[in-house]
Amino acid sequence: MEMENAILIPQKSALAINNILIVDDTPDNLRLLSKTLIQEGYKVRCAVNGSMALLTIKAKLPDLILLDINMPDMDGFEICKILKDSVLTRDIPVIFVSALDEIFDKVKAFELGAVDYISKPFQIPEVLSRVSNQLNLQNLRKQLIQKNQLLEIEIKNRISAEQEIRQLNVELEQRVVERTYQLRTEIQERQEVQKKLEYLAWNNSLTGLPNRLWLIEKLKRILNRASSANQEKLAVIILDCNRFKIINDSLGRQAGDSLLKMISERLRSQISDRPSKIHITHFGEDKFAIILENIQNVDQAIAESKSIHQVLSPAFVIEQREIFITVNIGIVINNSNYLQPEDIFRDADLAIQKAKTSSSCYYRVFDSTIQNNALAILELETDLRIALKRQEFYLNYQPIISFNTGKIVGFETLARWNHPQKGFISPGKFIPVAEQTNLILPLGMWILKEACQQIRIWQDRLDNQHRDFTVSVNISGKQFEQENFITQLDRIIADTGINIKHLKLEITETLLMNNTEIADRIFSQLKARKIQLAIDDFGSGYSSLSYLARFPVDTLKIDRSFVSRLDEKNQASTIVKATLDLAHNLGFDVVAEGVETAEQIQQLKDWGCEFAQGYYYAKPLDEDSAWEFMKLNLASATNN
Repeated sequence: MEMENAILIPQKSALAINNILIVDDTPDNLRLLSKTLIQEGYKVRCAVNGSMALLTIKAKLPDLILLDINMPDMDGFEICKILKDSVLTRDIPVIFVSALDEIFDKVKAFELGAVDYISKPFQIPEVLSRVSNQLNLQNLRKQLIQKNQLLEIEIKNRISAEQEIRQLNVELEQRVVERTYQLRTEIQERQEVQKKLEYLAWNNSLTGLPNRLWLIEKLKRILNRASSANQEKLAVIILDCNRFKIINDSLGRQAGDSLLKMISERLRSQISDRPSKIHITHFGEDKFAIILENIQNVDQAIAESKSIHQVLSPAFVIEQREIFITVNIGIVINNSNYLQPEDIFRDADLAIQKAKTSSSCYYRVFDSTIQNNALAILELETDLRIALKRQEFYLNYQPIISFNTGKIVGFETLARWNHPQKGFISPGKFIPVAEQTNLILPLGMWILKEACQQIRIWQDRLDNQHRDFTVSVNISGKQFEQENFITQLDRIIADTGINIKHLKLEITETLLMNNTEIADRIFSQLKARKIQLAIDDFGSGYSSLSYLARFPVDTLKIDRSFVSRLDEKNQASTIVKATLDLAHNLGFDVVAEGVETAEQIQQLKDWGCEFAQGYYYAKPLDEDSAWEFMKLNLASATNN
């Protein structure tokens, strides 16, 4: 289970790469490159010839070398060969910066072990980009080496532990053999072992709390003694700790175990002075369950849930880090309606899922409405599967307009579903179900392919007259995590024959924050293909522009919930203005979503927002209407 609201206090990386050596016999080149790189925060050393370069390297190994080829005493090729022949320096990345632009020179440079080649006269942005890429790669290599070293240490420790265990086992066996004649002692030992086994059978060995098996047997006894003449009102409260998996993945299993122990201790303290009719159990890895016997009404269960939430709210300190967790709570009240514990667990899970989808409440009491919603979701899933086979989906396109010119710059692709019996079904209903059931994978790929086919149609009709238009396609987190996502994307692009500059992919900021490693890998591949990237619904999730600076994003889309409140005097205006300023500082352009009034347009335009989409300009249009809108808009822009 993921702990969505856990807050980790990050530690600075110990692998900061910032030491660069520039080797060039042209003083102007040295001054320009060193000044530029120093301004970017790098430490820079310079050498005007090969001999000086080798002495400088020997004094302190650089993280990266920018190396000219044509120099007086020895050329760059000789220097590179010397470096690559040495065990001490062969792993230092070398980028040739040379006026030699022949293929032969470049091939020779790479054969000698260079990682990149920049032709003179060079462009500063290109140099910075290539330097940054190579330093990032060097940083990753060092991290990998460090992790491998840690893994080797762990393996050695485990081998040592196993040897120690084997030795202990040998000693124990010898001891048992020597003391077989002591029957009474042996019987006592067996009795103790039996007690321990019984304890482990009914309790969690980590937290010491009763386990799921104990809970099942306890509920069976309670349910069996309930009768129509003597109905015992029972409440079962199940706590689901959010994003617990992230703690294990980031800090290690030991930290996760420590957290579970601390949670159990706080829960015990909650009932330490309470009557015996309340029981806490460790229901699963990151779940805890509480039984309340003989309660008077549901308000008691809700009050208990609130107390539990309050006691778990303060930070947990693990490995000198403050970690905050949140929980979702499902409450089930038994009025002799349940026959088996599993039925209670099922309904508690439904209540937890309902609480997770709520933006205002962390707990839910199970009732018939939740059950009916679950059945409706199941029915909708079945309809989705049939709709995919029957191709009942279609696409709409909402225009994106430039504030400054009034000219259309593209469309956002929106999936629509017209059910043959139930009519139009909102994406707000079927997209979440598709996400939960993984049906978003075939649906998402269908949307991407249909959008690319439409791009090709418009591309051919415009015949490069409107070169800047893009069609944005939303990509689900499930698609993003697929190992073959890039392969599928490449195949669709090749099959449709689109010009890649017309395609833009939109992802949510939450997806970025939850999948940073995957995002780094996928983004680098997308950028290598020159595919544009946008962050959709910004402000509805983590809202961390400083964190987004690490990703090669082109566009930020401000969520409609902020834009819709610009006409009022509230915090939304401050947030939108700050977002625009920070986005522009990071080099993003910005699209305001949900624009509906002239006042909103004027305010956004005054703040420097580049683009907008919303009902003020046009609602989502079918492909024919979208084409007509584009033609009229382009004609109007031409006449003006």
